[in-house]
Amino acid sequence: MNNLTTSSLLLIILILLPVSAYAGCTCETETEDHDKTEALKFKLVAIASILIAGAMGVSLPILGNIVPAFRPENDVFFAVKAVAAGVILATGFVHVLPDAFESLTNPCLGDNPWGNFPFTGFVAMVSAIGTLMVDSVANGYYKRLHYSKARPVNYADEERQGEHEGHVHVHTHATHGHAHGSVDSGSDLVRHRIVSQVLELGIVVHSIIIGISLGASQSPKTIKPLVAALTFHQFFEGMGLGGCISQAKFKARAITIMSIFFSLTTPIGIAIGFGISNIYNESSPTALIVEGVFNSASAGILIYMALVDLLAADFMNPRMQSSPKLQLWAHLSLLLGSGCMSLLAKWA
Repeated sequence: MNNLTTSSLLLIILILLPVSAYAGCTCETETEDHDKTEALKFKLVAIASILIAGAMGVSLPILGNIVPAFRPENDVFFAVKAVAAGVILATGFVHVLPDAFESLTNPCLGDNPWGNFPFTGFVAMVSAIGTLMVDSVANGYYKRLHYSKARPVNYADEERQGEHEGHVHVHTHATHGHAHGSVDSGSDLVRHRIVSQVLELGIVVHSIIIGISLGASQSPKTIKPLVAALTFHQFFEGMGLGGCISQAKFKARAITIMSIFFSLTTPIGIAIGFGISNIYNESSPTALIVEGVFNSASAGILIYMALVDLLAADFMNPRMQSSPKLQLWAHLSLLLGSGCMSLLAKWA
């Protein structure tokens, strides 16, 4: 998966989501507490605060040279990343997945087929399995590619081993170790790059949906708690993504594109929602199905990425395993991030 493919997928999602929400509605929507003027003020505040929070969150880990504490080799980085992973995990379990259940079990959809099968859990499971497959296949491919490039050096040494048994034996093992070292470091780098791109895809899908929903709403009571929740969420989600991007060591152009895309996605979603607010109906069957399916897929991606590629990778890291103090800080940070994000579900 390269940056071009990821960008193309995200652009398709941006185009399809608002268009698919125009379908006619069979269920009435609540119109009480609607105040377009007041709602517009909160939407403008939301765009500004979410944009700033997202940009700051994704930039801090990337600017490790300016803020040494956020460099990947520092202990603080592990704790901050654990907070961010907790936020992403809670987003998937507590925010996105329940929203998907609510959409796909809505009475407007009827019992057949949506009421007769747990599509939400099924789609989330399929997306998690799909993420695992992409993760596994891509890592395996690049590891074999790196290893095949290193192997000719080993074969050349082995052919000369018969002539200079003693000297070449030592040289062969040294070269062989160097080759394995470069393969391991290369595969780790590729893994970080795959993780950062797949994580951004999962985050962006959810961000577009929630942005459109917020932008299309005309109720200040609905928008007000979302502004605080999304600002907090965007900042720490950005830190998690920024940490992955910094470890992936992309070129400056790719880092800039990924950071800008993440920062702008939710504000763009809000702007789209605002633009289609007069014709968008969140209770229409088509809108419910599209939002439910995309939220389910996003939840599966976020939960998998948080547990496997962020938490498991760091918590099983030899450096953390050898330091009880670092383990304690990481565990507390994880509970802090997941707890705070879960608490926000009370209001948003």
